[in-house]
Amino acid sequence: MTWRSPLALVRDALRGQRAREKDLRNLASNLPYEGLEKAKQPNCYFPGNAIKTTKYTLLLFIPMNLFEQFHRLANIYFVGLAILNFVPVVSAFQPGVALIPICVILSLTALKDALEDFRRYQSDRKLNNTPCFIYSRKEQQFIKRHWKDVRVGDFVKVVCNEIVPADLLLLHTSDPNGVCHIETSNLDGETNLKQRKMMSGVCISDLTVQRMFLTFSCCREKPNKEKVGAGIESLLLRGCTVRNTDHAVGFVVYAGHETKAMLNNKGPRYKRSKLERKLNTDVIFCVILLFTMCLIGALGHFLWLQALPGVPPYLVPDGNGHLDSPSLSGFYMFFTMIILSAILIPISLYVSIELVRIGQIFFITNDIDLHDEGTDSRVQCKALNITEDLGQIEYIFSDKTGTLTENKMVFRRCSIMGTEYAHKENAIRLAVLDVPVSEEEVILNQQPRPPRIGWSLDTEDSNPEDKWHHHDNRRKSKVTGNAQSDAAFSSLLEAEVIPDRKLLQQISRAESSSSSRNIDPYLDFFLGLAICNTVVVSMATARRQRVSGFSRSDQTSSPLDTLSSLVKKSGSLQHIFPSWQHKPKKNRTISEDSVEEEDHVKPPVKIEGSGDTNKLRTCSLHTPSQSAMTPDNLSYEAESPDEAALVYAAKAYGFTLLARTPECVTVRLPSGEDLVFEVLDTLTFDYNRKRMSVLVRHPITKEYVLYTKGADHAIMELLGTPYTEYLSGKQKNIAANTQHHLDCYAKEGLRTLCFTKKVVSDKAYESWSVNRQRALAAIDNREELVMDTAVQLETDLSLLGATGIEDRLQESVPETIMALREAGIQVWVLTGDKTETAVNIGYACRLLEEEDLVINMSCGNKFACTSMLDCTLEEVRRYSEDPRNVDTTQNISLVIDGRTLTMALSSDLQKRFVDLAKRCRTVLCCRVTPLQKSRVVTVVREQLNVMTLAVGDGANDVSMIQAANVGIGISGQEGMQAVMASDFAISRFKHLKKLLLVHGHWCYTRLANMLIYFFYKNVAYVNLLFWHQFLCGFSGSAMIDYWLMIFFNLFFTSVPPIMFGIMDKDVSAEMLLGVPELYRTGQGAGEYTFTTFWISMLDAFYQSLVCFFIPYLAYRDSDIDVFTFGTPLNTISFFTILLHLSIEIKAWTVVHWVIMLGSVALYFIVTLAYSAICVTCNPPSNPYWILQRQMADPMFYLLCIITTVVALLPRYMFHVLRNSIAPSPLVKARHLDRLDPSTRDQCMKEWRSFRGIAHVRPFRLSTPPSPTLETPVDIHPHSSATSDIMWDERHH
Repeated sequence: MTWRSPLALVRDALRGQRAREKDLRNLASNLPYEGLEKAKQPNCYFPGNAIKTTKYTLLLFIPMNLFEQFHRLANIYFVGLAILNFVPVVSAFQPGVALIPICVILSLTALKDALEDFRRYQSDRKLNNTPCFIYSRKEQQFIKRHWKDVRVGDFVKVVCNEIVPADLLLLHTSDPNGVCHIETSNLDGETNLKQRKMMSGVCISDLTVQRMFLTFSCCREKPNKEKVGAGIESLLLRGCTVRNTDHAVGFVVYAGHETKAMLNNKGPRYKRSKLERKLNTDVIFCVILLFTMCLIGALGHFLWLQALPGVPPYLVPDGNGHLDSPSLSGFYMFFTMIILSAILIPISLYVSIELVRIGQIFFITNDIDLHDEGTDSRVQCKALNITEDLGQIEYIFSDKTGTLTENKMVFRRCSIMGTEYAHKENAIRLAVLDVPVSEEEVILNQQPRPPRIGWSLDTEDSNPEDKWHHHDNRRKSKVTGNAQSDAAFSSLLEAEVIPDRKLLQQISRAESSSSSRNIDPYLDFFLGLAICNTVVVSMATARRQRVSGFSRSDQTSSPLDTLSSLVKKSGSLQHIFPSWQHKPKKNRTISEDSVEEEDHVKPPVKIEGSGDTNKLRTCSLHTPSQSAMTPDNLSYEAESPDEAALVYAAKAYGFTLLARTPECVTVRLPSGEDLVFEVLDTLTFDYNRKRMSVLVRHPITKEYVLYTKGADHAIMELLGTPYTEYLSGKQKNIAANTQHHLDCYAKEGLRTLCFTKKVVSDKAYESWSVNRQRALAAIDNREELVMDTAVQLETDLSLLGATGIEDRLQESVPETIMALREAGIQVWVLTGDKTETAVNIGYACRLLEEEDLVINMSCGNKFACTSMLDCTLEEVRRYSEDPRNVDTTQNISLVIDGRTLTMALSSDLQKRFVDLAKRCRTVLCCRVTPLQKSRVVTVVREQLNVMTLAVGDGANDVSMIQAANVGIGISGQEGMQAVMASDFAISRFKHLKKLLLVHGHWCYTRLANMLIYFFYKNVAYVNLLFWHQFLCGFSGSAMIDYWLMIFFNLFFTSVPPIMFGIMDKDVSAEMLLGVPELYRTGQGAGEYTFTTFWISMLDAFYQSLVCFFIPYLAYRDSDIDVFTFGTPLNTISFFTILLHLSIEIKAWTVVHWVIMLGSVALYFIVTLAYSAICVTCNPPSNPYWILQRQMADPMFYLLCIITTVVALLPRYMFHVLRNSIAPSPLVKARHLDRLDPSTRDQCMKEWRSFRGIAHVRPFRLSTPPSPTLETPVDIHPHSSATSDIMWDERHH
């Protein structure tokens, strides 16, 4: 290694920093520079692929860990006191002794941090040494290296089932269509396959890369200077797994900590619980109390010295014979008192809190009731420091799809060209499958069935129930299988659709008519269902291999084949390696792509056909031959359940999606003919357009056809009427009829989509294609340009029809919502669905009740929104101010759409909206975007200062989950993005009931009571020393040996409060679930309040007075020494503190008895041993044989009994009187717990019914005054007992 000057090193470091920070980076192949030292290579400024996630190094662990721990002010405080004790004039004990407590705490914390960091080190080493294949110019083949050896500019080969080691630009794949299938479960939990396309013909000698945050794109210059672009579809991200592809070759563009996976890995998020924030406030109160006591001690010492007539012999002057003045001695005494009373601030409190939380999480994660057998998953606790917040939730914000519903989409109805097809037979099938056995009994591995030839049209008069008797038989027999098998199969519920006979006849007529076959809208509708999606098609007999390890071999067949194919596609070898050509004149550029990786509203879900893959070992899934393709051996990998349901619906009518590549889509028609559509472009979904389109060339007519699907409000405004010339009479009003059907579908709770078609002329396509390519190749404003081209093409669409898909409620959702509402929690639903769909689901899950008054806010402008808010809010306030409505609940529900919500959350209307919303029992926000969800949660949390919880299951819920105090992710059909961003993860919405009402209540009450007890314990013990100062001239002396004082807090009384915080149960789980109202005790201020804190402090002062002065009065005229006086005080205080905890414990178990009796035994064993062994441990004091002599004196036992009883009597009497005269709901619940189960259940039912009748009263609004004459507010009934306030915007 050659020597380099420091200036050269600094210069290179600055150049490297500038190169990494540039938006455009120049990359070159490493092959021409192979073997040269790093400084001479073109990509030397970019980091390597080795990663390091450890926080410490072996040499710097101690200083770095101490620096980390000293971020906690309590540690600085105790270290400062220990150092202060080394100053002779203020020292209270031996200098080294004062360091023991803080050293023990720091050592335990350091040991925990070291173990965690060592695990990170092991994980890093394993990952960095993972094998991979890198092309070597010298070896002329791919050689086996490690991930840590990969550098920017290398060519890396990834084989089937291998994980991608760095961010690669895909240059070659073994698939003949240039497609590489990847699985991103390591990044986002999604197990469905995604396609990536290679950059064919790319010149990789010089690449220019533009770096942004979340997206990626590249462009290169052809010889004719025309730029072509490539986006995320050509990038393999680090951490993805290659599936169904033998091998792929890529160019490393980002490595190590610059890869997207590492940039997104920000480590665990830290949240502080509400209880912890309150705890910090009380610690400050304790500091103030400590300073007050020390100030009293310093002032008392000054006054005592002033009152002395002379200099007593025990005041020893210094070496010069000088004696400090009383004022200076009082100043020194202030610091001595701080050292003496240091344990008033509980040094072990924070460690105890962490241990208690770990214990609570253990019980939560091991609760069998929160385990889901279908997915074999249990609760995950990802935030270890907010478990107690689960017991204080006041508002819950929930997604609908996948959270309240199953997110298993079932095709129910459709409307084509204004004609509705109800699919009654399909409804009967679903009813048969739904009663009463759970769907999981039908879902798992279905046995192979004979291929279905087709649906007969000759059985119109047959009983549809007879057709499905075999399904009923199959439903009754459970099908065995593992829900977490290698592939997730589609169930009968989703995959099979019984066609509507009327629609089958219509399709049959269209098929038989050769004249209208190519323009028939019915055929176009089902072609749209089959084509307009991103479903990946594979053979059911050759699914992807799933292995736990990495399947690699040292030797690869034909190592140069890959690069040879690259050469063929590039034109010459000079396009591959810059050493074989002259440098190009212009750099190739790679820019960021703002198009999100996911293309749809619904994050991905994998849905496949039936079959057993456990024994299959094949990896390659090329496009199968046409003869091998049959509808029964295909497997569909959909990015959302909606897409899968639509593809299966098209398949049921004979329009079978056979294959999909980036260039073409193959669809088999009912006649058996296969049509291969050339895919010209895919306009992916985005939240602004709310639609997606696929532009294809029709194989028969050779026309350019655009198929579009999307939300009705996004499609209807883009319609034209090309089909009108073929229609007559009532059929001309297709859009109006379809909109009517859409409204009916929404009221039934179905999810709706519209499908359209547009024939694009050759001239229009050529003009648009130029703009599209220019947008894709753009470096600046690429996202806007790409979206503009999509909007430009999606105009004058021809409406084909609409679909209605059912997403059924999860099990026990209504019961869960009712329980949460009884618990005092307001439940809001934030969904992107239509208002009618959300309202229907709201009634189904009992979020809305029949007696509710539903306020439906849908305004077209801000003036109308302001007027409606003012009128409605005034009427609601008038109701609440009516004396007749005291102690009643206003059963008002608010439904608001996304457009109105945007206006309501504006700065001038925000407070009015929140004021109205907090008076409503339920709020449904419809047609909202992910950012609006987050905004709603933030506004409610900040404006109302309440504890919020957000629950969702998809990527569109992540921002909402992170904005709430507690975020809960549901591991359902939509991947794991929500789970990965959440604090807690559950598998079903019903688990929220026990998680909050039981575990949340227990966690909060346990920790709150433990904190109060901790403060009480320390204050009661420190005050013994404080009262002693009044008898010793405030000299700062202690009557208890300092070692025993250390042992008292570290060993004797440390375990019982931890056990109390982990295992105490104030009420049983059955009672908490049976009477959800008990949860209200933790809401708001809860049990840990300013009042309860200071009552405990006063009780601690009283008990310390009793524990000190009763023994003092007993020994006042005796000649015992100071430690003989202090030992009974220590013992009495120990028994008083433990028995005080015994009064607070609500449920005694064997563990309680063992720990309590074990603490007593430990106290006497250690104290007796210390008194017998330690003679000069703490000179000049001598504790030898003190406790032994005390235990031989009956006075000792008498004092222990009398003093303890007198000290605890007020607290005991307070509990007795409060529980007898004014028992709280928790006390009443504990009484019911003692009854036999049948009697207890009956009492719980009576309790709930009584509370419901007493607090819920029907509410009616009178007609509010119209804000203007043009914009009246109409009140009309929703049902016999329900009213709606609707806003009429006809004049706006």
